[in-house]
Amino acid sequence: MTYLLDSHTFLWAVQAPEKLSRKARRICEQPAAPVVISVATIWELAVKCSLGQLSIPNFNVTLPEWVRMLQTRVLPLEAAHAYAVYGLPMLHRDPFDRMLIAQALAEDLTLVTGDEQIHHYPVKWTW
Repeated sequence: MTYLLDSHTFLWAVQAPEKLSRKARRICEQPAAPVVISVATIWELAVKCSLGQLSIPNFNVTLPEWVRMLQTRVLPLEAAHAYAVYGLPMLHRDPFDRMLIAQALAEDLTLVTGDEQIHHYPVKWTW
């Protein structure tokens, strides 16, 4: 099993781990299985920072360090992931979350998220 961190899970893991569920915190801090973040998550965080919706001190410096700190690898976006979005029901309108769902389905990953809207998709998830 490989875990894919949702954007809020990733942010909380590096900034406020007390906001994570016990299981999510354990996955991030002492992974028994590989943990990945999507390039879509990095993209989402960069967009939100540039729009002033999110403030990450020293964003360009710390984000790569955060990825290394969590001992994660970055999952690239592939054409198969984009195609998988096409088949998803429109239960969630956030394009970044829809991409994470598609990647989790296409790559057989378990999404680590507390987003209840995602729980309505036929994707493996944990929180």
